[in-house]
Amino acid sequence: MPIYHQLGKIPHKRHTIFKKEDGGYHYEELYGTEGFHGMSSLLYHLHRPTQVSAIGKATDVAPKIAVQNNIRAMLLKGFEVPAENDFLDSRKILLANNDVHLGLAAPRKSMKDYFYKNADADEMIFIHRGKGVLRTFLGQLPFSYGDYLIIPRGMIYQIEFETEDNRLLFLESFSPIYSPKRYRNEFGQLLEHSPYCERDIRRPINLETIDQKGEFIIKIKKQGKLHELTYAYHPFDVAGWDGMNYPYAFSIHDFEPITGRVHQPPPVHQTFEAHNFVVCSFCPRLYDYHPDSIPAPYNHSNIDSDEVLYYVDGDFMSRNDIKQGHITLHPKGIPHGPAPGSMERSIGKKETQELAVMVDTFHPLMVTEEAMKLDDGKYFKSWLE
Repeated sequence: MPIYHQLGKIPHKRHTIFKKEDGGYHYEELYGTEGFHGMSSLLYHLHRPTQVSAIGKATDVAPKIAVQNNIRAMLLKGFEVPAENDFLDSRKILLANNDVHLGLAAPRKSMKDYFYKNADADEMIFIHRGKGVLRTFLGQLPFSYGDYLIIPRGMIYQIEFETEDNRLLFLESFSPIYSPKRYRNEFGQLLEHSPYCERDIRRPINLETIDQKGEFIIKIKKQGKLHELTYAYHPFDVAGWDGMNYPYAFSIHDFEPITGRVHQPPPVHQTFEAHNFVVCSFCPRLYDYHPDSIPAPYNHSNIDSDEVLYYVDGDFMSRNDIKQGHITLHPKGIPHGPAPGSMERSIGKKETQELAVMVDTFHPLMVTEEAMKLDDGKYFKSWLE
């Protein structure tokens, strides 16, 4: 999000001497994207951030593809992903292409023995169940049910959970995740018609500056491998920073739905965008107010995109037999629409309490072996009378 933010102490000018109280120097780091063109922040470390003392094993974590060319509509029972103690072990990638990986996680425990960095992708973590704090070298972000956490690539972080029943939807985006361009003016400010504004964006707080020498394991994901590096100093040694590249939180409950006299198309629900995919939020809202309106969505063909819906809460008006944590995949090439009877049931209804996250990709998604473990095997027949 293009909002300037600052925490801690910084010098008056960039790239100038910044002394510590003991007379030594802070070490400046540019934390930026897209070369020197994209969003960036300037960080001031107590120690050189380049001090790697050891490089350990590398583990293959690339998703294993079960179906490369898929045309079958699928329903994945997401809450059947088994809970695991370790945060990274719990992450299961279900759908993937060259632009984005989508998965679920059910970690029981906090990250305490290591730190994590995704060197390849921005991450979006949606909190379906759980509560805690995202700790980074740029500060902390408390989170709870309904929060999106947007974590830029290269961010070193830990997650501390206050709960053991944690259910997360996550995306790995191989391009930066931004707010939709049509919501912003030429200066980057969110416009009046945007379904959220800067007040809804929660930025990092409580910068913790830790001056500690030792052996700190950083697990770095890069090109399908998880590498273990040992740093000589605690990675949270930033004394101050400023800029526009940092993690932030946004609650789905702060999304203000756009409604109309007749059924509005999915782009009115758009929340984020990246290269070749978008993320949408379906929230409780009033239905259409034309006297003859049909609140249920009309049948539509996925000619250009695969559609993924993650069902969070409420009554999912357009589907039958959908439960919390289910994922539906509607692949490009064939039409989809409301389940039998749902169009008729929707007529005359005034509102919906549904809560869901949708991801539309503009290139086909491959189905992983982990996804096949959750597949109900019969969803593609659910439109038969």
